Amino acid sequence: MPTEPSWTAPLAEAAVDATVRVPGSKSITNRAYVLAALSSGSTLVRRPLDSRDARLMEGALTALGAPVEHVDGGVRVGPLASGAGEAHVDLGNAGTVARFTPALAALGDRTVRFDGDAAIRRRPLSPLLGALRDLGADIEDEGGTPGAPPFTVRGRGGLAGGEVELDSSASSQFLSALLLAAPAFERGVTVRLVGEVPSEPHIAMTLDMLRRFGAAPERDRARFHVPAGTLHLPEYTVEPDLSSAAPFVVAPLVAGGSVHIPDWPRETTQPGDWLRSLVAELGGATVFDTDTADGSGLRVSGGGSLPGMDLDLHEVGELTPVIAALLCFADGPSRISGVAHLRGHETDRLAALATELTALGGNVTETADGLIIRPAPLHAGTFHTYDDHRLVMAGAVLGLRVPGIEVENPATVGKTFPGFVDAWTAMLTRSA
Repeated sequence: MPTEPSWTAPLAEAAVDATVRVPGSKSITNRAYVLAALSSGSTLVRRPLDSRDARLMEGALTALGAPVEHVDGGVRVGPLASGAGEAHVDLGNAGTVARFTPALAALGDRTVRFDGDAAIRRRPLSPLLGALRDLGADIEDEGGTPGAPPFTVRGRGGLAGGEVELDSSASSQFLSALLLAAPAFERGVTVRLVGEVPSEPHIAMTLDMLRRFGAAPERDRARFHVPAGTLHLPEYTVEPDLSSAAPFVVAPLVAGGSVHIPDWPRETTQPGDWLRSLVAELGGATVFDTDTADGSGLRVSGGGSLPGMDLDLHEVGELTPVIAALLCFADGPSRISGVAHLRGHETDRLAALATELTALGGNVTETADGLIIRPAPLHAGTFHTYDDHRLVMAGAVLGLRVPGIEVENPATVGKTFPGFVDAWTAMLTRSA
């Protein structure tokens, strides 16, 4: 991941009043690319995210035999083609690439080695690789931590499929990985979950996208079945990334004023849509508008004091860094719970947030599954980001009220929002 000098997060000198376009959803983009590669014909994916994670997925699919072409209107992805020989997949620190592509390699003919950044070797993957082995995949660990990169998948030209048990409690992506690939197994795949799934919205997203591409997934509580079938969808349009919109959504709550986010979907499976409920609970307002120069979208307004909150973020864990930063400005104590799985993300997000917010004067303590945040005056200092894009966004939120917040390595936000710093600065420049 590239590094650059720290970024001084700009102070909000006035109430915000801006329109901010956010890029396409990473979760949707990479699912769409995988489903397109498993389809019978090519798919034009419109408005996809163009970021490091998305480019890593494009590179992985190319290595596995799927043609990927940037064209007017989006990215065209063709079906995976058989081919002998060896290939290498660079995972970077992209969880979706690490979890969604090994099954594709197992269904192909190549011998594929998977590795990436040092951070990806620490992220949980073993339950998924174990489930793929149970379904007949030939996967070899290559030293280091068993069930983690680097590892090699030896394709045997397809897998029969069948029934498998899976512990997806560390990441819903384990389950999504099996369900996305299931139509290409000879007999489909039935998954019986053991343990809890961290993010039901992401599972709903996977099931919805499978249906859009022509699959027929079924669910009975903890049992999921996707039969073998032919996928086909000539075009698919990616929604804006509502999780990447989070700092812009909360900006009016911290600084007052309003922000308009074009193209916010009225109906979506994205967990970030929960932000509309949070804004209401914190005394702000959201409204879908259709008569602006920038088209339809969501307008968020805020101002006034922020109450302390008790929030179970189990279903929306990726929003935790931004919400933790927001709650540092609350009038009373807050508790975030249900997010123990964040310890296995890009970094241990709970430890990182507790450490960095406390270093800036905050009163933040870790719990087994979250954080306790008590009111305390914050001061200037360096906010370390641990190569985690969501922590860059959290640092930006802190800077709205606290002068002198130096956000370390803002380039890491390119994982999901390459233009974030410029968009954030423009929002405040237009508002001043």
